[in-house]
Amino acid sequence: MKNRYQIELVDWANPLMLSERQLMRGWNIVDLVNLGKGKNIAEAQLPFMCSYSSSAALSNVFDTGNYNTELQWIESGSYTVPPPKPLLIANPLEAGAFPLLLFLHGYLLYNSFYSQLMQHIASHGFIVIAPQLYTVAGPDISDELKSTAAITNWLSKGLSKLLPLNVRPDFSKLALAGHSRGGKTAFALALRKLNITTNLKFSALIGVDPVDGMDKGKQTPPPVLTYVPHSFDFDMAAMIIGSGLGEVKRNLLFPPCAPKGVNHEDFYNECQKPAWYFVAKDFGHFDMLNDCTKGIRGLATQCICKNGESRKLMRGFVGGVMVAFLKAYLLGDDSDLLAIRDRHEIAPVELKIDYFV
Repeated sequence: MKNRYQIELVDWANPLMLSERQLMRGWNIVDLVNLGKGKNIAEAQLPFMCSYSSSAALSNVFDTGNYNTELQWIESGSYTVPPPKPLLIANPLEAGAFPLLLFLHGYLLYNSFYSQLMQHIASHGFIVIAPQLYTVAGPDISDELKSTAAITNWLSKGLSKLLPLNVRPDFSKLALAGHSRGGKTAFALALRKLNITTNLKFSALIGVDPVDGMDKGKQTPPPVLTYVPHSFDFDMAAMIIGSGLGEVKRNLLFPPCAPKGVNHEDFYNECQKPAWYFVAKDFGHFDMLNDCTKGIRGLATQCICKNGESRKLMRGFVGGVMVAFLKAYLLGDDSDLLAIRDRHEIAPVELKIDYFV
C-alpha cells in the first residue's frame, strides 16, 4: 500500500546560536509557536529549563499540540535519587497523568539535538525522557543496553521527583524509541538481548531510521536483524520510520548513513503485527534533528549524510506520526493514525506507508 501526499507546515522561529558546551547541558532553542507565529527566548533565560506554549484550540499531530511544555536538563548524581545517566526531559506543564516515552539518541549525538522533536511530542500530552547514554563509544552497544535498562528501572523511583507537582507520570503507559544506533538499542532491549530485562513493561516501540551496522554481514554487536521475516519476538506494537535518502551516499568520501541491508526496511520486515511503517521519501537520516545543531558533532550532521530540503518538515512529520502511534497504542485512540493512513490527516512530507495489524 503506497500513499503519497504533501502539505506546508507553519513557519517556526529561527533557532538561537548556542555553544557546544551549552548544547551538551541542554541549553537548546525551543520553538514558541502560537498559531504559526514564533519568537526567540534570550539565552539568559535558558539555564536549565525552558518552555513554550500554544493556544491552538484544536491540535493536528503534525503541528504543536495544546499543552504548554518545559525542557529540563538533569545531571546524574545531582539529586536524592539520581538518574544513572544525564537526562533531557520534556514534559507538559498542565496538571494530569501523562504517558512516558524513553528516547535514545543516535551515534555520537547529543540528546539536546532532539529537543525540538521532544517538545513537539510533549505538547501533545507525553513526558519524553532522553538520556545522554555516552559521549564516546565503540561499535558494541552492550553498555548502552545496560544503561537504558538501568534508566528504565530508575523511572519509577526518581522521575516523579523531577516533575512539577501536578504532573504525574503514568508508568503503566510506557513506550521506547530511538534514532539510528539508538533505534537498534531500543529494539535490542525489547528483544531482551544479553538477557537484559526491566522492571517496567514497554507497550510500544519506535525505530526512527534505525541502523544495525555498516552493511549486511557487518552488523555491530550484538546484532538485532536476523533476516528472517517477522522474527522479532516482543509483545508490543512497533513502528518504523525511515528516510528515503538515508541509504544514498552524500559523496564519494562518506558511506550512506542508513545503508541498505541494515536499515529501516529490514527492521520493518522482521516486525510481527501490529506494525506500522512510514518512509519520508525525500529526506535524510538526520533531518529530524533541531534546526541548529552546533559544534563539531552538530556540523557533522549537516555534512556526512545526504539531507532533504528542511529539517522543520521532517521533524514535524516524525513528531506527528510518533504522536499518532503513541496515542493509538498507549491511549487506545487510533483516530489520528488511521487518518494519516487514509489521507484525511495530511503529512508534511511525501510519504510511503505500509502496515499490518
